[in-house]
Amino acid sequence: MGFTIGISRGIRDIRSGSRRRSRSSDGTVVAEYTGLWGWEVVPGVRAAAGTCSCGRADCRAPGAHPLDRAPVIRAGAPLDEVTTIWSEFPGASLMLPVGRAFDVIEVAEAAGRHALARLERMGLPVGPVAATPDGRAHFFVAPGAAAALPELLYRMGWDDPAALDLHGLGPGTHITAPPSDRGDLGPVRWLRSPALDSASRPPEARLLLGTLAYVAHRSGT
Repeated sequence: MGFTIGISRGIRDIRSGSRRRSRSSDGTVVAEYTGLWGWEVVPGVRAAAGTCSCGRADCRAPGAHPLDRAPVIRAGAPLDEVTTIWSEFPGASLMLPVGRAFDVIEVAEAAGRHALARLERMGLPVGPVAATPDGRAHFFVAPGAAAALPELLYRMGWDDPAALDLHGLGPGTHITAPPSDRGDLGPVRWLRSPALDSASRPPEARLLLGTLAYVAHRSGT
């Protein structure tokens, strides 16, 4: 608890003492993610006019993958360590490793918005939810969900996840975190911002999956 309060105060001090050039370049948002939410962060590439800063003409994820040999900024790292490391990667996007603190269930943004509203009305536990500028919604859930997703859906009567346009993201993948952008596409944004309880203990996928699958099916019909 003391560490969390210290991080919060440190971030507020930085913000009150200077006008932020960019929330994704001064390290304060990274410190929020590592210190408050307990997530690791990796510096990522940027994109402009559909071209990725990695320089590869055949890049399959322009502006949406970690920099080559980029360090992983560990969860719980002290504020000065975070800001020092991040200062070495000016303009980098914030990438979150999936499969450690959380897995992700990805659906179309329209379906995700409808499902989120439905889940909140029912009072079900919901973790952070992000929307990407290419029209996808990312629901943060407990680790292990991606591997278990096909079996969970099958038990619920859905035997074809691909037909639902519903996917699980697990270990070995990364997502772009707000407020980073995807170049000309625009920024990633929160549909439901992180909170201390849901960020550190994201809900089990089974609690959300029935609603997500139902809404995704209805949206695709």
